Amino acid sequence: MSDYDVIVIGSGFGGAVMACRLAEKGAKVLVLERGRRWEPKDYPRKLGDAWFYDPDEPDKQNGWIDFRIFPDMAIAQGAAVGGGSLIYANISVEAPEQIFKQGWPEEISYQALKPYYDAVGNMLNLQEIPDNQLTERYKLMKEGAEAIGAGDRFAKLPLAVSFDSEWNYGLEDKFNQKHSKEFINAQGQQQGTCVHLGNCDIGCDVKAKNTLDLNYIPLAEKHGAEVRPLHIVNAIEVDGNGYRVCYERIENEKLVPGVERADKVIISAGSLNSTELLLRCRDQYKTLPELSSFLGKNWSSNGDFLTPAFYDNRRVSPSHGPTISSAIDFLDGSEYGEQFYIEDGGLPDLVRNAILARLKGRKWKKYQAVLSDWKKKARARDPLDNMMPWFAQGIDAADGKLRLGRKWYWPWSRVLKLDWDIDRSEKTINAIVSMHERLSEATGGEPWVPPTWKWLKNLVTPHPLGGCNMGTTPANGVVDHRGEVFNYKNLYVVDGAIIPEAIGRNPSRTIAALAERVAALITE
Repeated sequence: MSDYDVIVIGSGFGGAVMACRLAEKGAKVLVLERGRRWEPKDYPRKLGDAWFYDPDEPDKQNGWIDFRIFPDMAIAQGAAVGGGSLIYANISVEAPEQIFKQGWPEEISYQALKPYYDAVGNMLNLQEIPDNQLTERYKLMKEGAEAIGAGDRFAKLPLAVSFDSEWNYGLEDKFNQKHSKEFINAQGQQQGTCVHLGNCDIGCDVKAKNTLDLNYIPLAEKHGAEVRPLHIVNAIEVDGNGYRVCYERIENEKLVPGVERADKVIISAGSLNSTELLLRCRDQYKTLPELSSFLGKNWSSNGDFLTPAFYDNRRVSPSHGPTISSAIDFLDGSEYGEQFYIEDGGLPDLVRNAILARLKGRKWKKYQAVLSDWKKKARARDPLDNMMPWFAQGIDAADGKLRLGRKWYWPWSRVLKLDWDIDRSEKTINAIVSMHERLSEATGGEPWVPPTWKWLKNLVTPHPLGGCNMGTTPANGVVDHRGEVFNYKNLYVVDGAIIPEAIGRNPSRTIAALAERVAALITE
């Protein structure tokens, strides 16, 4: 007899959707999440705050972001109730129709996913940036697109952000949180409207960002799902007709072991973590020995790249406004023979956030009248106001491989390794760089190609995909079109790990749409 009908491992764009939809159908659902449940008062702001999650010592460091460094590739991942939705840039865009015509099971097409794309859009209350709130970056992007003859390729992007049409850049002390209007969303959660603080990636102070902990997860909990933060799953074992899930929970900076059982298990821990968990179950613990030999293959960075450009006499202000709000679409391969998608990047002002966090301290309260002008100046500051972070994604070769290896100085311990060869993807990245340079120069900027790429061919991605790819048989995939693991009934992977090819756009909505589809098929 199992303790739960379903155990979901992870609570990002795959896990949150699965937990919600299965709980709605009456299943007894347990969600095991390695990260914390965050509130705005806890978001990292100062130097000594909980910025990083260390998978080697999660009991000591279980902060905001899990940043992994492999040879030639660094990967940023979320670690939280809500998963990557807390650190992503709000973009919730559909994958283009042509992407599904190669490398995907025939059951997965744009038309098949469209109802689920729509369901995700409704749950996340997607909106575009209002015309009276266009950022300087947006205006620069539009100008660049028109200058190179690509104005028809420029468009606003759907954002998981709640805007107030009355907010505008003409307000006095415009970035003051007092301008954010509070409301109760469709899932009964209190939120606020966007005041362009620029902190999308490090936690929205006014809850204008429609993260999964404000929609899918509370709806799952309303229907009885149990969410346990700070629970790290280590292994999965077959147990009769179901599975045992072995974990360690973080308690008082110690790891306490535990086990739960379920008829079904949904692995939604993200591309790296879902793949690593299954690799350990197959190769280290031998608890799931029949997993496909394809496990770990066809990993992709989704062609992510960022090129800063600097302007002598132009204010770009990348630290204010939604992190990304527009794009120029070259996914048809019309430029340089490569497929890519240009976006206007942004970044938080960490110094400004640290100053404001310190001025909130209790010891300063009696000086608030004197400090109000300092706060106003701090909110308005932008030390990189002449820098444009040109961002992009592209269709890379998706030929990386995740595996378990050993450290030379710690040979008895097995660690996750990534084999990444840039050769087949270099043309895609170089095409992105060329377009960034072209757009910069067309708008009077001076591009600065990062030396990490120019000389070392190193990349950074917040959009890891693959490792547990969808396929038609164990010879070409790890799961089928339903996300069910080959050779293991009622064991599923539902997250970015199952996407078999780069999609060249922000993948969160595609991951969530796939989860909506899997949940619908499971509960038929």
